[in-house]
Amino acid sequence: MKRLKFLIAGIAVSLLSGCYIDVEVPDTAPPSPPLGLYAEARDNKVYLDWNHSPERDVAGYKIWVSYSYSGRYELIGTTGGNYFNDKDARNGTTYYYAVSAYDYSHNESELSDAFAFATPRPEGFGVSINNYRTQPATAGYDFLTYSIGQYNDNYTDIFFEYYNGEYYMNVWNDTDIKDMGTTNSLYEITKAPSSGWSPTKDVILRVGRTYVVWTNDDHYAKFRVVSISSTRAVFDWSYQLQKGNPYLKRNVVEARLELKLGPGAEGRN
Repeated sequence: MKRLKFLIAGIAVSLLSGCYIDVEVPDTAPPSPPLGLYAEARDNKVYLDWNHSPERDVAGYKIWVSYSYSGRYELIGTTGGNYFNDKDARNGTTYYYAVSAYDYSHNESELSDAFAFATPRPEGFGVSINNYRTQPATAGYDFLTYSIGQYNDNYTDIFFEYYNGEYYMNVWNDTDIKDMGTTNSLYEITKAPSSGWSPTKDVILRVGRTYVVWTNDDHYAKFRVVSISSTRAVFDWSYQLQKGNPYLKRNVVEARLELKLGPGAEGRN
């Protein structure tokens, strides 16, 4: 509670001139809305992060989610820090998030100025496929079924090749592939490109580089090379289940709407 001191002029004999009386005044000022919210899609979960609120009396944050940008936002959790893992998120569904801050007097801010959305998608790590010229039965990979198989069957999205001293990842004529450059992790590439696909339907592989694939059934995937040799390529990957959705990690909508909040909602409906 904030305290104000009022000087009371003594006019009665029993009162001392110039004494002070402490009066408690309720704190009704809410914190400012959180800034810098973003959402990172993972495998069956979404990781949220935002900037710390500048007010010293902020006690924590409430996390809100909706299935549409302008739909009803439901409360799914609270946290004392500036991050949150939505472990109830499921692959292939797009979630829209907002965050509010509250102080020790239970005053709550408006929702965050930035609303983030993410679509969780499956991912895998340390997948190893072989050189199709020597081991064709284990040279191909299908992102949809997370499976290694024959390099030239109907399900193969990519297949590895070592030829004349160089390493390649190949796709078929109905699929596209692009080298996105050196990255520190699989998560750095957030969105599939709209152009610049390889005209030769292959890319030269290098350890630490990430590549994006546009499959023949209009899905996007990415993989990052972990190690490579003349006999095999090892990579991490993720695959977007939603058809035509180019987002492979996260996106932030820099806008503000009048959002509908679910009254008293404590979990996902």
